[in-house]
Parts: sequence; C-alpha cells; structure tokens
Amino acid sequence: MEQQQSPASRADAVRRLGRRIAGYYTGVIAPGASRMARARSAGKALAASAAIGFVLLAAYSIVLIPFTPSTADLRKAKSDQPSVLMSIDGKRIATFRRSNREWVKLQQISPNVINALISTEDRRFYEHGGIDFRRTLASIAHTLTGDTQGGSTLTQQLARNLYPDEIGRSRSLTRKIKEVITALKIERAYTKDEILETYLNTVPFLYNAFGIEMAARTYFDKPAAKLSVLESATLIGMLKGTSYYNPVSNPERAQKRRNVVLSQMNKAGLLTDSALAGLKKRPIRLDFERQDEDTGPAPHFAEFVRKWLIEWADNNDYNIYLDGLVVTTTLDSRLQAAANQAVARQLAGLQAVADVEWGMASSRLLSSSMSTYAGMRRRIQPFSYFWKSRDDTVDAFVRESGAYRAAVDGGAAPAAALAQLRADSAFMNKLRDDKTRLQAGFIAMDPANGEVRAWVGSRDFQTDQYDHVARAQRQPGSTFKPFVYGAALVQGMLPDNTFIDKAVEIPLGGGAVWRPSDLSPPSNQSMTLRQGLMYSKNTITAQVMQEVGPKRVVDLAVSMGVNQSKLDPVPALALGTSPVTMLEMATAYSAIANGGDYRQPVVVTRIADRNGRVLAEFEGTQRRALPAVVAQDLVDILRAAVTQGTGAAIRSQFGIQADVAGKTGTTQNNTDGWFMLMHPGLVSGAWVGFNDARVTMRSSYWGQGAHNALYVVGDFFRQAQNGRLVDVGARFGGGSVVSPMLERMDGWLGRDKHPLAVPVDPADPGPEEVAPAEPRQDELERIIEQAREAVQ
Repeated sequence: MEQQQSPASRADAVRRLGRRIAGYYTGVIAPGASRMARARSAGKALAASAAIGFVLLAAYSIVLIPFTPSTADLRKAKSDQPSVLMSIDGKRIATFRRSNREWVKLQQISPNVINALISTEDRRFYEHGGIDFRRTLASIAHTLTGDTQGGSTLTQQLARNLYPDEIGRSRSLTRKIKEVITALKIERAYTKDEILETYLNTVPFLYNAFGIEMAARTYFDKPAAKLSVLESATLIGMLKGTSYYNPVSNPERAQKRRNVVLSQMNKAGLLTDSALAGLKKRPIRLDFERQDEDTGPAPHFAEFVRKWLIEWADNNDYNIYLDGLVVTTTLDSRLQAAANQAVARQLAGLQAVADVEWGMASSRLLSSSMSTYAGMRRRIQPFSYFWKSRDDTVDAFVRESGAYRAAVDGGAAPAAALAQLRADSAFMNKLRDDKTRLQAGFIAMDPANGEVRAWVGSRDFQTDQYDHVARAQRQPGSTFKPFVYGAALVQGMLPDNTFIDKAVEIPLGGGAVWRPSDLSPPSNQSMTLRQGLMYSKNTITAQVMQEVGPKRVVDLAVSMGVNQSKLDPVPALALGTSPVTMLEMATAYSAIANGGDYRQPVVVTRIADRNGRVLAEFEGTQRRALPAVVAQDLVDILRAAVTQGTGAAIRSQFGIQADVAGKTGTTQNNTDGWFMLMHPGLVSGAWVGFNDARVTMRSSYWGQGAHNALYVVGDFFRQAQNGRLVDVGARFGGGSVVSPMLERMDGWLGRDKHPLAVPVDPADPGPEEVAPAEPRQDELERIIEQAREAVQ
C-alpha cells in the first residue's frame, strides 16, 4: 500500500520546486551562460510564470464563486414574477417590477430580432457553453493592437443585465471573473432559447424602456412580434451603446450602426446581397412615443409600502421583484378614487386663485368663489407680479438651481451665471412653474384599527414625487391646538373653565417676549376653554399652554401619534410652530376619534405567496393615549367647530350631515393650510401649500386652511357620503353618559395615575407648570344631576 506523504515531505517538495523555478529566472541572467542556454531558461521561466498565474487565477476564481448569484437565484430570475399590491376591496393598485418592461415569450418576438441579435452579438451562440474562447482570444489580439473589441457572449451580457449590482460594470479582473462564473451557471440553469428570451426581455433601450417589447412600442409603436428587418436591426444596433446609437437624438449614427447589423446578417446568410443593398439606402423611420410606467391610483402609498416590504422580504428571504408576492393593503380603491378627484378638482381651482392674485398688482380680495378666478386666469400672466416684485427671492431661486451650480462649478463668475440664467426664458419659465405649483397632501384612516384608506402624496406623481403625507414636515398651525387643550383636560381643567381674551405677553428669557395675537383684536371678555378651541383663539390657547406647560403638551402629542417629528417644548408650540407630517397628525386625531386609544398606522394586512399561501398577517399595536372622557370632550368641542366655528363650511358648503368634528389650521403669512376631520369610522386630513415656503397664498382669505385644505377634505367626504362609503349614521361615544362622568370624577380623585399627569410640587410649581385646578362644587353637582337623569 502506498504511503501518504508527511507534511514535512510536502513542504520539502514545495521548497525544491521553488528553487527550481528560481533557477529558471537566474539562468536568464547567469554570467557566462550561452545565448541558447539563456533562451531555454527564459522559456522555462515564462512557462513557470504562466503556470503560477493560472493557479492563482483559478484559486481567486474559486474564492469569488460564493459572491456570484446562486443557481436558485438564476432559476428564480428565469421565472421572474413581480409582486402585486391589492386594495382591501380586491383591486390591483400597483405592481413591483424591477424595471418598466413587459415580458414576452420567445415565440412572440419577431425572428428578425433574433437573427439580427445572434449574427451581430454572438455568431457561435448555439455552439459555446457560455464562453466563446475563440472570440475572447480574438478580442484580446485586437485590443493589443489598439482596436478595442468586446469578447462577451450573449450569456455573459445577460449575466451583467440580470445582476448589475452583484457583478458590477467596471473594467476589472474581478468583474470579468464574476461574469464568466455567472455565465457558466446560466448555461447550466437555462436552455439556449431561455437565455435568448431572458436576454431580450431584460436589455435596456433608454426612455424607461426595458426589454424588446417596450422598445418596439417606444420607437416604432408596435409589438415586438411585428418588427421588420430594418426595425430589428435598428434596435439591435443600439446594444453597442444605447445613448451613442440612439435613433431619436443621433439618427445618422444610428443608421450607420443599423447598416453594420444588416451586413452581419448578410455574412451569416440571413440576407441576400440585393436585399442588403436595398435596405442600406432606406432611412430610419420612427414612430416614437415614450412609455410611461403605470404608477397606479396611489403611487406615493405604493412607494411607502414598497420600502416597508423590501425590509420584510429581506428578513424573510423573499424578493419582491421575483417571487410574485400578493400583498393585501388597507387601501380602499373607491375612497382613493374620491381622494384623487378631490385633490385634482380643488387644487386646480386654488391654483387659479394663486395665479390670479399674484398676477395682479392689487392685493385686494377679488372673490370668495374659485370660479371667478378660473375665468380671469386666461387673461392674466400667472404670478407675474410676484416674479417682478420679488427680485431678491427670484435671484435666490436661481442661485439654488442645479444649472447655476453647474455653471459656477464650470468656472463662470457667479454674477455672470446669474445674469445668463435670468436671460434664459426657457429656464426661467420652468423655474417659475416649479416654484409656483401649489401642492397638497391628503390621507384618510380608519380610527378603530389605524388602517390607511386613502393616500395622496402630491397633485401629480410624474411632476412631484415628494410625498407630502409621510415625508414632508410642515408647521401644523392651529390643528395642533387640540393637544394643548387635551393636556389641560387631562390635568383636571374643565371645558367651561374661563379665561380672559386679552393681550398676552410671555417672557421667553434673555429679554425676548412672545406676544401671540389673532386676526381680530382682543375682546377683553371672558371666554371658556371650549370656546377658545372652538373659535381657535390664539390668546386663549397661549394662556392654556402657560398653565399646562409645554412638556406635558409634547408628551401628550407623542403619546397620541406625533412621534417621528421633533417637537420643541416652547410656549409657541401651542400655535403649531414645530413641523410635523400629515401621517402623524392623522394618527393623533384618530386617537381622539377612537375614544383615546392610539392605533399604530397600518398599510398592509396580509402577504401571500404566488400560490395563495398566507405568509404573514399584520395589525397595528394599540394603547391608551388619553382618558376616554378627555377624548369625548375634545370631540364635542371640535364637533362645535364644524357647526359654528372655523370649520363651518364643512356643513354649509359641502352639506356633510354625518356626525363629524374637525379643526382648521393656518400658519404665518398664509404659508400652510390644514384641515383635519374626524368621523367615528374615518379620519381624514389635508395640507395645502407650496413646496418652497417663500411662496405663499397672497390673500388672508384664501390662505386660511378653512378656505383651502378644508375644501379638499370636504370634497372627499361628500363623495364618500354620497357613495355610501362611510356610515353616515355612526355617532361618537355611543355608550352611556354615566361612565364618562364617573371617569372624570375618578380622574379628579386620582390624577396622578395617568401617565401624562406629571406630579407638581405645590410649593414650587415653576414658571410654566401649574398644579391642576380642583373641580368646582357647582360642576360636581351638575354632573351628579346629569348622572341621576341618565339613570332615570
């Protein structure tokens, strides 16, 4: 039996081999050696170097194998099936594709395309096993002579198309080795026809068109099955460089490349000489139309879900672009349609208002009807007065643009770059359109479970993909006030506690003083806490904030759902000075509508695989945010706000008869308009404003949330009411009145039990935090009498 070599013997053999190889190199420069001996040593040294290089390359390739796509991944890519988002009422609202393409079978692709592709890109496609060594060696030879040529087969190109991140596109040895390994794997996982089909369905063709089907529609307005020889040669010619051989922007260059493809088809025996001569003379004739990707009815919502779903899929070993997941969302397609219509209709009217008011020198209010402005808009240059009278602001707009930065970075003097762009009418028109386009965000939620029913992130996803629901943070103005009054009620104040409507001055430290005011001067009359919120009085709200303390208000707002944005615990917070998102505000108002229970927002209820097997189900967390009696008090006050307060247009103008409660909000200089509306089964809210806060609504009338954001919500809810998409008969607080009254009495006896009731030292309450007032005797007697009547 043959004995195994010991480690020492193997090490000794390696040392002898190393000395022998070193001897080859030494022999090349050995003094006194003949020319023939040196040539033999050089040959042996070169062979040894090649052998060592081959071994090292092989070892490095083995190391890279785990960093290339697995066979399972390759098979999954072959059966590419995007995930779909479904609404709660069974409608498809989005499809998650890796790119904008429509997969077609090889039999649905014109043979002209396949003939042009193989004859031009890979003539021995059906002969090699993924790597064409003859072509590779030929490309190396051409490259060494200065004529750079590619040697990649279709399979290697497919590897790059399918896995650009894993393989990369840089010119490096590592990338090439990964490409070769992946190509060999593809040849084992796919048949030749499957490789062709996958390649033609994944190759990019510019203008958001991926795959031969989308390319055929984009450039020739026909399906891939009907592409002619000339059309096929044009598209295949683009593969050498889509931008360089773009037939739209570079028709002459594209035609020359197309003729090269036709010549290659002739060499392969696929075109006769006479046919080639005739086809080469013909110009390229396009029927170009950009193929916009279908974004669905709720693109911002779909994008929000996509980001969440990617994280879930990564944690559970799924791919949202390949595994065909069926995701049931909380969205209601009927309510989403109503929301889309409301935003489109009302923003069109409000845009006309802004265009006309800023298009005229006079600042007077022309009308309280949007139709008046719509009629005038055709006769006025939109925002012309703003553009002429705000030179400093317009200059700032220009300096903040990408074109200005590029010009300065390119060596232009700042003043010259500014002047040049100001003189460019096309640039300035586009800048004005972008800056003066009125935007909106809208959301509707079910307060009982936190499920989102409608979501509109902007007026038009194609124009503005910035999400004004979950991403944009804007000052909420008076819509923040319920948190101030809610904190006061938690601390023991009563809705009929009184304050004087007077001028208020609150020291801020360092000599600064905050003086909140209203549109009308103070009346110096007594006003209840209920009236202060119902009529949105800033002077009353500031006094309530001073008694409660900013920290308690912040704590309550966070507990109710405003928990992503930073809230500054300062007195001015009472008027909504800290920017927040629409999603946070809708969540917090849902806690009020839900009797004080916070529900985490939910966008997905279930995920199933392509065969219908349920993989996961979801529901939001729930916790108590504020006492039920406080929630009921807030609902009652805000119900009055839409009956006789700032939100009265909900009933008078939109005819909403359901049991609703709401709050308007307007920030300084008419920058932001807000409106939040609560119903037992649906909470909805809207924000209206410009992306750049330096552009605002001009008049105080149209700048109010009561005259912009309220219109969006009112339009939406009227559609929901008329379409019976909301229960008009539902009522807030359907239970007995005895329980809330007992809860209030219990709260007076044990306020310290509530997590937001921060203990206060009676001896030193501090400048802002004052111990809660005890209930008055007459209030106790009134509640006891009401309880007695309710029992009877």
